[in-house]
Amino acid sequence: MKKIVITSFMLAAVLMLVTNCGGPKKLEKQAGMEEVTLPLSGKEYQSDKEFYRAKGSGKSPDIATAKKIALNNAKAEIAGLINSTIKTVTDNYVNQRSVADAQDFESKFESLTREVVNQQLVDVSIIGEKLFQKDKTYEYWVAIEVSKKAILDGINNSISKNQKLAIDYDKKKFEEIYNQEMQKMEQQK
Repeated sequence: MKKIVITSFMLAAVLMLVTNCGGPKKLEKQAGMEEVTLPLSGKEYQSDKEFYRAKGSGKSPDIATAKKIALNNAKAEIAGLINSTIKTVTDNYVNQRSVADAQDFESKFESLTREVVNQQLVDVSIIGEKLFQKDKTYEYWVAIEVSKKAILDGINNSISKNQKLAIDYDKKKFEEIYNQEMQKMEQQK
């Protein structure tokens, strides 16, 4: 009896090894999945040290509405990217300089940069677009960009008009930190 239990156990173990050790299986075949390439996803559509770039898509039975949705989605994405970069730059800038009231400076500076970003997003450049149709529904993809220099110039111009911020603002130092962040973005690709 003991021999039968041991033999059964060994046989089960061998069967498990044989069925589970068939070597690596491709995920695609195993799960029945297929890789899909997104439109406008090449390197030329990614942010670099000169431009912020983003893409968005929109679906609608109306082409114009699909385009508006896609453009709004792309603008929201690029605004988020710019704002997070500016937040990092502002934090680093405040930490590297002795600013009188750092928290107040940061708050006002971020508010000012949000205004600049919103102004710049009016004039984004469309660098790619694709339109698809399936069952009376249009799907529109758009890639946009805005120049790093345009954002920086907008910030500099706005700060020069704000005396309180201008007192604690070192243009060269800010640009240096800003360029470092843009370089990091380039290297992350």
